[in-house]
Amino acid sequence: MAIRKWHCMRKVECARRVRHLLLLLFAGAIAGCAGVSASKPAAVPEITPGILAGYLDKASLPNSLALLPPPPAEDSVALALDEEISRNALRLRGSPRWSMARADAVLSFPQAAGTFACALGTPISEDNTPHLYLLLRRTLADAGLSTYAAKNHYQRTRPYLVNKQPTCTPHEEKHAAKDFSYPSGHSALGWAWALVLAEIAPERADAILARGVAFSESRVVCNVHWQSDVVAGRLMGTATVARLHADSGFQKDLAAAKTEYAVARARGRAIDRDCKAEADALVPSSRW
Repeated sequence: MAIRKWHCMRKVECARRVRHLLLLLFAGAIAGCAGVSASKPAAVPEITPGILAGYLDKASLPNSLALLPPPPAEDSVALALDEEISRNALRLRGSPRWSMARADAVLSFPQAAGTFACALGTPISEDNTPHLYLLLRRTLADAGLSTYAAKNHYQRTRPYLVNKQPTCTPHEEKHAAKDFSYPSGHSALGWAWALVLAEIAPERADAILARGVAFSESRVVCNVHWQSDVVAGRLMGTATVARLHADSGFQKDLAAAKTEYAVARARGRAIDRDCKAEADALVPSSRW
């Protein structure tokens, strides 16, 4: 009986190793054919320090003023809901979820590249996945800029200026006060990232999209956006990704990023994040 069990375990282990070897060979073949492993994406200029130009010119960006309704009006049920969610989210101050919201607020690279690493199952870096890294940096600009027509038109006041409670990013409060609240730019770009990454790794789509939802809700936890800002931001992220699929430069980088992802997953690179702590911070009890 013990011998039979040993043979069974041995077969399972052999099968696992064979699958891993085949995956490595397949990924290597893809990378070799595409020439991705030896290629680097072309340099892209910055539009502001640390922010690369996106794929879309101004005229091609989705028009948030045309796509979104006005933010909730005074004395409306929608505004009352925004305020209730905001009050409940403030209870998370000092919790692991608050710490995650503070980390999610950082859009500078390379730190921002790690946001979806646990959900994706592999790290994203300029050295090992350069096209995927570039894809995130450029789509950040496209999705973020898509929100400004509505932002500048409605000029909605951010919650911390209304409730007089602290944010998780006090160093940004002065600038954010002039940047307006509706819709949320972070939510737009975070959801755009989630949609793009879910296309690159469809087998991990649920985890990636769940992380995209959490990323946008971090803005409410952080006390810098209302819930309706977040919802509107996700819509703009969706609109941006839809438009990006008609752009040849985006299509080219997306194809290269898919190949890089396959290679990275096959190589099993370690993720430099505490994925368990991230998962624990996102349990239902951490949400309002």
